[in-house]
Parts: sequence; C-alpha cells; structure tokens
Amino acid sequence: MVRIPLGIALGVVLPLLPTLSLADLTLAQQKNCMSCHAVSNKVVGPSFESIAEKYGKQNASSKLASKIMRGSSRNWGAISMPPNPQLTPDEAQALVKWIMSLR
Repeated sequence: MVRIPLGIALGVVLPLLPTLSLADLTLAQQKNCMSCHAVSNKVVGPSFESIAEKYGKQNASSKLASKIMRGSSRNWGAISMPPNPQLTPDEAQALVKWIMSLR
C-alpha cells in the first residue's frame, strides 16, 4: 500500500475545491441565469441561496429542474420565470445540484 503524506494530499485536493463549487456557477453564467438571479441577493428573481432554502426543505430537486427548464409563475411573487429551452435536462440537474449545495 502506498502512503501519501497528508500535506501532499491536501496540497493536491484543496486547490480543486473552489473549482468544484464554481463549476456550475460558470454554467449559470453561461446560460444567463445571472441576468435575473444572484447567489446571495435578490435581483429580478430570488437569490440562489433562497431557492436552495425553500426547495431543499421540500426535497424537490426534480421539481426544481423542471421549473428551470419550463419556467414557472407565482412562486416568488408577481414576476414569472421564463422557460429556458436552451438547457438540457443534464444541465438543469447540474444547476439544481449546485443550487442545493448553497444551503
């Protein structure tokens, strides 16, 4: 069995952690989610942290992915979320996973 010193292992893994959490922030930016949402504060729509709080309690990841792709209305007030047909189901699920990680 090969043993790797902890300092070396952490030196390899720790720099990757911010990249992992930013991977779907990049997707959100590429798919124009950030035009209406921000991570921590309300823009046109609710913050991603607020969405994670609301839907995380309901354990509604598949429901949220559907709302992202098909749009929704009257969930956060008078402004509706338009559909996002440019997203694949896998991209919608990746966004949901990232949003839920913000809880």
